[in-house]
Amino acid sequence: MEHPYVPRDLQLPGYVPVSLSQSTILTVYGLSSLLVVSLVWFLSGRSRSISKLDRLLMCWWAFTGLTHIILEGYFAFSPEFYKDKTGFYLAEVWKEYSKGDSRYAGRDSAIVAVEGMTSVLEGPPCLLAVYAIAKGKGYSYILQFAISLGQLYENFFGCAEPKPEEEQD
Repeated sequence: MEHPYVPRDLQLPGYVPVSLSQSTILTVYGLSSLLVVSLVWFLSGRSRSISKLDRLLMCWWAFTGLTHIILEGYFAFSPEFYKDKTGFYLAEVWKEYSKGDSRYAGRDSAIVAVEGMTSVLEGPPCLLAVYAIAKGKGYSYILQFAISLGQLYENFFGCAEPKPEEEQD
């Protein structure tokens, strides 16, 4: 089966095409994200001592933490997602995402390393930040700062190498 990724000669033995539509993938992700944010917003609103800004920060850290742990964690620890025949949602996400950056389908070692570190080293601290903000812990500020520095590091080094799609004429 021929794959849609660049370079065309990228070896993906056993490749199975995406079975979910892009709109289905985005709808599931959007609704799941909305559910998480709404739940955190609602639960944090039960405490009168938490400001609206802190509630928004809690929503953000819950959303980004779960994204790191679930989405990026699946990618980092599922090396053959492109072979999935079941239509498993997370495999479908990465098959579709890889159309925009085929380093993911090709399991580029730098990408796998960064995504693995992000899922393990940033995801759980994001959820800890939700707790720290909710409980008014003093370390919440330095924790948020450290996580943000990690994000900047990932964004900088994640873009250091051009995508194969950008190298084509």
